[in-house]
Amino acid sequence: MQALTAKELEYLVDSLSNEDLLIKQNAVMAASASNPAIKQLGANMIQTHLQHTQMLLQSIGQHQQFAPTQPQSH
Repeated sequence: MQALTAKELEYLVDSLSNEDLLIKQNAVMAASASNPAIKQLGANMIQTHLQHTQMLLQSIGQHQQFAPTQPQSH
């Protein structure tokens, strides 16, 4: 496995930010819904986005194994 590029890491960070926003939006939806089915849908979507967050964090963690420990000079 190769180390991720800076651009790929930026995409991962952006994706983490997006997942965080989706978690918050679904929490608001679940909290404000009066229909139990909508509340359950919001809770399910929160779990899905938490799983996505974990996968993204694992990808970043795996990258640390391959990333250079010293900045490379050009």
